[in-house]
Amino acid sequence: MAAMQLTQSGTSKFAQAGKFQLHYNEAGDGDPLIFLHGSGPGATSWSNFISNFAFFAEHYRVILIDQPGYGESDTVVVPQDTTRQKVNSDAVKDLMDTLGIKKASFVGNSMGGATALSFAVDYPDRVDKLILMGSGGAGDFIFAPLPTEGIKLRDESFRTPSAASIRAFIEVMVYDASFLTEELLQQRFESMMLKKEHIDSFLKSNFAPRDIAAQIKGIKAPTLLIHGRNDRVVPYESSLRLLASIASSRLVIFNQCGHWTQYEKGAEFNRLVLDFMQNN
Repeated sequence: MAAMQLTQSGTSKFAQAGKFQLHYNEAGDGDPLIFLHGSGPGATSWSNFISNFAFFAEHYRVILIDQPGYGESDTVVVPQDTTRQKVNSDAVKDLMDTLGIKKASFVGNSMGGATALSFAVDYPDRVDKLILMGSGGAGDFIFAPLPTEGIKLRDESFRTPSAASIRAFIEVMVYDASFLTEELLQQRFESMMLKKEHIDSFLKSNFAPRDIAAQIKGIKAPTLLIHGRNDRVVPYESSLRLLASIASSRLVIFNQCGHWTQYEKGAEFNRLVLDFMQNN
C-alpha cells in the first residue's frame, strides 16, 4: 500500500463510542492495531503517526484514534471524580464495541501510552500486545523534576495558544528540531485552532493523573517499551519503572532522540515494532 494513498480525508471516519462521537483514521486489513496520540494542543493520532500509518497498514487493520478532547472528536471536561486516563480508556473500549473489535494491540505515545496502560488494567482480556513510547502513567518520578520542561511548555501553549507557543512546545518534543517543517508546525497550529472548545475544556479539566502503579504489575500482555534518552517531556525513568513493573516487558532506549521516537527514528521504529508484533 503506497503512502500517497493514505490521505487524512480518505481515511477519516466517525463513530459513536458511548457518550462520545470519536474521529479516527483507518486503513489496512488483519488484526487490529490501535494508535493513541499524546497530549498537547492540536494533537491527533494522524499528526502523531503520519510517518508510520502506511507502513503498518500493509500488515494490520490500523486505527488512529482522536481521544476525547482532541482533533475532530467530541470535547470533554474531565470532572474531579475521575481522570483523563480513565475517560480515555473507557472511550477506547466503547469504540472497540461499536466497531466489533474484541481484542487489539495498542501503540501509545505519551498520554496515549497512559491510556493504553489504563485500558490494559481495566480490560486485560481485550489487549493483545502493548507498544508504549515515552509513556506516561508510571507514577511519580524520583530523579526528574516535575513538571518537566515539556509539560510546562505544553500547558503554556494551552493557556496562550499561538503559533509561537506551539512552535516552542513542538521543538522540545524532539532532539534535533531542524527536521521540523513549517508545514508540520502550521498543521499543528491549525489543528489547535480548529476546535477552540478543546482548549477551554482542557484548562477546566481535572489534571490529576490516575494512580494505577500497583495494578500495572498485573499486566500480562507482551509489552515493548521505547524511549528517547533525551526526552524532555516524559523522562526515560518512566519506562524504567514500567520495565520493573511489567514482567513481560522489554525496553529499547534511543540515544540522541527526544519524545517522538516514531518521528526521529521512524524507519527503525517501524522495523522494531513490526518484529515485536510478529514474533511475540
